[in-house]
Amino acid sequence: MKPKGITRRDFLRDGTSATLAGAFFLSLPKKLSAQSEKAARVVLIRARDVLDDQNKLNGAVLSGMLDESVAILVGEKEPLQAWKQLIKPSDIVGIKTNGWRNLRVPPELEQAINTRVKDAGVKEENISIRDGGVLEDPVFQKATALINARPMRAHSFSGVGTCIKNYIQFIPNRSSMHPDGCADLASIWKLPIVQGKTRLNILVMLTPLFHTTGPRGFNPQYTWAYKGLLVGTDPVAVDATGLRILHAKRREFFGEERQLNPPAKHIQVADTKYGLGTANPEKIELIKLGWQEGVLI
Repeated sequence: MKPKGITRRDFLRDGTSATLAGAFFLSLPKKLSAQSEKAARVVLIRARDVLDDQNKLNGAVLSGMLDESVAILVGEKEPLQAWKQLIKPSDIVGIKTNGWRNLRVPPELEQAINTRVKDAGVKEENISIRDGGVLEDPVFQKATALINARPMRAHSFSGVGTCIKNYIQFIPNRSSMHPDGCADLASIWKLPIVQGKTRLNILVMLTPLFHTTGPRGFNPQYTWAYKGLLVGTDPVAVDATGLRILHAKRREFFGEERQLNPPAKHIQVADTKYGLGTANPEKIELIKLGWQEGVLI
């Protein structure tokens, strides 16, 4: 069954102008990729009702958010056609998730991705969803395509844990990345098991963690219901955008400019040293959809 979703009309009711949206859809290019455009396209989508007052997740709304963002990202009106631009029936697909117990990728999002990959024609036996153990997983070993999803959170080793860092499971000695604030995390993206395979990056911004108090530290006081997803083909652009939102929340919460400790230098290094993507906001085309209250960017 295809994932149920909210419609464009639902998003327009959340505060986006119907006239502007219509003009936007008519002007979309037929195909789009971060690699072929001067600006890296990043889609920020938020929905007020994806979480209730107790932060209980509405899976149907989340699936709709994913579909809407992917359609906008690749320039297709219909979500399934957008997914078919990213994934081919012949692909072997590893869905790299994140299962940290305090703030994991919601299973509903994992299943929405899995459903769309199958809708694009990929056989179930050619799909795997994993966080740890990817090096021993036969699907990931043979993967031709990767989809990268993880929640945004402050991190005591790297400043933030985002899409770039999510691939640390692709090396056997993860602690080798820890020196200098994990500055060289982008080097993992140059390994044969990863390089050139990532079709989509999803930074989960439902309840981001904007401050941490030590290794593996988690305090729900430092999360907030942002109710969003950041989606793009350029992991550096996605992470840099998420970092700007996190810094804005820290300013709002602490009442001053308070830097992460350590600073999230690996995002800039991924751009300037490794050429993985762009961290420069002037080279990022940020498209904001849906609920705009408290958007912070």
